[in-house]
Amino acid sequence: MERRGLDAYGYFEREGSLGRVGPVFAPLVAAARGGIAEAYGGRLHSAYLYGSVPRGTARPGRSDLDLLLALHHEPTDEDRDTAEVLGRGLDQDFPEVDGVGILLFGKATLLSERERHDLGWFLACLCTPLLGDDLAEHLPRYRPDSLLARETNGDLSAVLPQWRKRFTAASEPAEYRRMSRHFARTLVRTGFTLVMPRWDGWTSDLVESAEVFGRYYPERAAQMRAAAAVALDPVTDPAVVLGYVEDLGPWLAAEYTARHGTKAPRGTSGG
Repeated sequence: MERRGLDAYGYFEREGSLGRVGPVFAPLVAAARGGIAEAYGGRLHSAYLYGSVPRGTARPGRSDLDLLLALHHEPTDEDRDTAEVLGRGLDQDFPEVDGVGILLFGKATLLSERERHDLGWFLACLCTPLLGDDLAEHLPRYRPDSLLARETNGDLSAVLPQWRKRFTAASEPAEYRRMSRHFARTLVRTGFTLVMPRWDGWTSDLVESAEVFGRYYPERAAQMRAAAAVALDPVTDPAVVLGYVEDLGPWLAAEYTARHGTKAPRGTSGG
């Protein structure tokens, strides 16, 4: 049986490459590379693309640009402010994308034992090198097992209270749109990693992720397919967001904990 996203030995194949970046996004990626180098200089160890742009599936005007920066030291408030200004500038200058997200981590954190099956896996398997020396050379190979499932997305139960607080504080359509996109993406990816060890493969495609999930949980298949649609085309309806927070989210968190256990608490998650 062919394993999607895995090599002949059952290990993850790194997804994405600079060669898959579409022509319409090439100037944006070039500007990001130059902007990162100029903004961070010697503080930067390496930079990476991830998401739909390096996978070659980005949709002009609808997809966002995702970047991960590895710094020689742990990020400071100044580093975060720099990332915010850089991301906002790229978003304004390039209408080809609907938002720019920049993750910042210290090199030591990315290579730490604690993050071996979360941020380490994320960098080694889902990130495409853009600048500097590739940290993946210092990380192991990975299989789609229960340990990986727990360490990447086993923290949904801890995240849900934050979602509820954010939903309660929201009032504007734009806020609901952002939440619908973020919450739906998280739920679809968590739903997929819930069944990933049984499926024995990998995909970052949200529609396929929802379909794979539905094979194992047919009673929730329609909800997950709908969430995948919202993840790609976010909505402003607060009822949709509330359904994630009060129904699909809590069910998925409980099922995840029962099958894979709970991820150890830490400050941020890369998965």
